[in-house]
Amino acid sequence: MKGGIMSMRFNLFPFLFAFAILFLSSPVLSDLILAKVDRRIDLTSQIVRTTTSLKVENTGSDLVSEILLSFPDNQANHLAYLKATLNEGKGKVKTSSGDGLPVEVVHPKDAPPALAFYSVSLPKGLGKGDSVTLDVLAVFTYILEPFPEKITQADIQLLLFQESAHYLSLYAVKVQSLTVKLPDARIESYTKLENAKLQGSELKYGPYENLPPFSYLPIIIHFENNQPFAVAKELVREIEISHWGNVQITEHYNLIHAGAQSKGEFSRLDYQARPYVRGASAFRRLVAKLPPRAHSVYYRDEIGNISTSSLWGDLKKTELEIEPRYPMFGGWKTAFTIGYGLPLRDFLFGSDGKRFLNISFGAPINELVIDTLFVKVVLPEGSKDISVSVPFPVKQSQETKFSHLDVVGRPVVVLEKNNVVPEHNEHFQVYYKFNSLSMLREPLMLISGFFFLFVACIVYMHADLSISKSSASYLAKLQWEEVRATLQQVHNLISRCLTTHDKLEASLRDLSRTGDVQACKATRKSVDSSLKELSKELKSPVAFLQSSPQAAQILTKVEELIAKERDLQERLMAKHSTVVDCYEKKLGGREIEHRIASHQQKITALRQEIDDLMDLIDEI
Repeated sequence: MKGGIMSMRFNLFPFLFAFAILFLSSPVLSDLILAKVDRRIDLTSQIVRTTTSLKVENTGSDLVSEILLSFPDNQANHLAYLKATLNEGKGKVKTSSGDGLPVEVVHPKDAPPALAFYSVSLPKGLGKGDSVTLDVLAVFTYILEPFPEKITQADIQLLLFQESAHYLSLYAVKVQSLTVKLPDARIESYTKLENAKLQGSELKYGPYENLPPFSYLPIIIHFENNQPFAVAKELVREIEISHWGNVQITEHYNLIHAGAQSKGEFSRLDYQARPYVRGASAFRRLVAKLPPRAHSVYYRDEIGNISTSSLWGDLKKTELEIEPRYPMFGGWKTAFTIGYGLPLRDFLFGSDGKRFLNISFGAPINELVIDTLFVKVVLPEGSKDISVSVPFPVKQSQETKFSHLDVVGRPVVVLEKNNVVPEHNEHFQVYYKFNSLSMLREPLMLISGFFFLFVACIVYMHADLSISKSSASYLAKLQWEEVRATLQQVHNLISRCLTTHDKLEASLRDLSRTGDVQACKATRKSVDSSLKELSKELKSPVAFLQSSPQAAQILTKVEELIAKERDLQERLMAKHSTVVDCYEKKLGGREIEHRIASHQQKITALRQEIDDLMDLIDEI
């Protein structure tokens, strides 16, 4: 069954190249031949690296300045990195500039549509009978297919890889061999051909001799690979330059395990008991290789700082080992941020009146595939004449970032690239001009700010901020304060009158208890005297209120209060006289109550009305 499924996966692939061979069965497109081809494919991680050594000979009479490399579409669509260099023999690579030879996509005439072609430009033309050796490095992503696609927690991760045992080229090949490096010796199955040999973790095919152009011999390998399939769906890498001596790096990761999808339930107990058996396909930690002398390193997510990390380093490197909050199984996602500082003098230099930043492009995490990478270089405010030099094609834009004490904002160079692999972790340069005097802008702003703050405090402490005493509003305020004071005085005098009334009522209660008429009359005489004095004291505040325009609205209530108090006073005096007269005539209690009933009813009503008016004045 396994073999049937695998054959179904590849039954269309030979027809693709059969069509290409038929299409190109016409005369050979070039007089070049490949005298020797040695290929080595590394399958030890999620990234497939193919290293090919090509010895190219010119058998024609024309001078040749370029060599064409071909890849099937299923590989070209996942090609992340391609580099070609000259090899002068004995394992030494030689190029004129220290970089790879120029490589670009081309579309040869009469070329089959199922293939993608890349042109490698030679530093000098290849004459008749001359030969040259090229070392070609091709890096692919997403060409290892999990099979099965879904596994449980206890399963291992198995992968399928498809390739051709023959080197696919538009040139004839004299002799070629293929070596496939696997992560370990466990292989489920592989295509067994003539001259195929498995030695430990290496699978060798060949040598094969005298192969025609576009020769193709399909092979498939089904093998175990439990290495971390860490893929950053998006990585935002911000590099902020401070001319005060620091380069701050902040990296925001959205990570996913891109291997075989996890199915079924996850048991934390089983995982902790046997993590390498009940979690073989998961990865628990990642290693980031930071530049030397990195400092102030942190590792956090939305919740906060993640303490499951360790840092060590020396003069040559700094390594950060990070561990997510949970083991990463297939399809699981996580997001986190790594930040660290670097010494400015190690990465910022000067040339031709300009400053330039020289720093690596990619991510520091080992064997990480990045679907979309944004590198944002934040330059100091005031930078101008900005230019960028990147050793490979990227999308470039510019934006502005505002930070502390910025006026016009800091220019930000944004570089975007898709399908990024560790081979892209090369140095790039950002050139700009910057006036050193601009560094004094922010300190001067701080000094000026504090200076004006202290001046403002001094002015505030010594300035008279009160309203002018000759202004109309100030005079109106004084008059109103006098009215309020007078109202309080009236309120106090009326309260004293009511207290005196209470003494008169108390004398009648004492009379009913003791029958002492003379004591009751003496109290009446004292109350009369007190009320007369209070009446005299009321005349002055009432006269002030009558003369003040500010008291016009409240004057009627004051006059009403005074009138009701006098009415109450008269009713109390009448009640008192009636009760004393009845006691002198020795009338009964029932008769006394009958005679004062009308007075008592009116006294109660007046007292309630006076209390309401007192509350109104008190609120004012």
